[in-house]
Amino acid sequence: MTLRQPAEWAPHEWVWIGFPSHPELWQEDLDPARAEVIAFARAVHADGRGERVHLVAADAEAAAAAEAMAGPDIRVDQVPFGDIWLRDTAPIVVTGGGQREGRDFGFNGWGGKYVLDHDDMVGARLGDRARLPTRRCAWILEGGAIDMDGTGLAVTTEQCLLNPNRNPGLSRTEIEARLKDELGVDRLLWLGDGLANDHTDGHVDNLARFVAPRRLALPEATGPDDPNAAVYADAAARARAFGVEVVHIPSPGAVERDGEVIPASYMNFYIGNAAVVVPQYGAANDDAAVAAVAALFPGREAIGFRADHILTGGGSFHCISQQVPRIA
Repeated sequence: MTLRQPAEWAPHEWVWIGFPSHPELWQEDLDPARAEVIAFARAVHADGRGERVHLVAADAEAAAAAEAMAGPDIRVDQVPFGDIWLRDTAPIVVTGGGQREGRDFGFNGWGGKYVLDHDDMVGARLGDRARLPTRRCAWILEGGAIDMDGTGLAVTTEQCLLNPNRNPGLSRTEIEARLKDELGVDRLLWLGDGLANDHTDGHVDNLARFVAPRRLALPEATGPDDPNAAVYADAAARARAFGVEVVHIPSPGAVERDGEVIPASYMNFYIGNAAVVVPQYGAANDDAAVAAVAALFPGREAIGFRADHILTGGGSFHCISQQVPRIA
């Protein structure tokens, strides 16, 4: 029996969401980032119509703050971590034949950029706490670097998975073989680069997301000043050549903070059981992006929430979450 990571739109039993815990990392953004995370968690829980939410806090102070802000319907787990990006550090969960297991990959701070205590151990700790059988995989892989359509097809970027700062001894063929063994990937669509100034070296969950089997959503540049127009065009060409259907979501265009273009993307949405939560940036296409996502998921409510303060840490809603699928 092949164990495979289901598509994100498959039913979830619960989701882990990281709760900002370290004042020295977040500084003046700590409190507003916590508020954005709580709004996201409540939308995913959807008053019990969605999925169970496990907020993960790194220490006692953060756990107390999370409990006070979230209310009694959202669980808080105190598990040490370096930072909240659980998409990349929590177990990736595979299912099949009535089984469910975690895959705990190595993590090196996105190629050595941000190495923090506990980030390489949080996956095993979360698995233990949830009594989820979890297997350690002896190579570097972040969950945001891949996206699955549920049929064995995955999408990734060459910029990330072939980057020598991750697994310099592994070839493209060897990476494909490991993804097949550990996540049930039997077809892999390789895109090129990710977004400009993305410290993850091009995570695909900021660029391209499956929204149905063999149906890939990609941003569409809305003007000549879009810093990622060439990246979007190249990704669309590669996807169509591979044989998948491409649908477009408007790009936020050039979003700047302190005079620097940041990797803002509507593609970092999270697909929950009841809601799809889309990050917003105060950009002209915020409402259009939510409407485009809503059209792709007619059985779910599409909600747009600002994520400005989470983004100061380098990611958005998808980056701070990792779903645990139900066992069929």
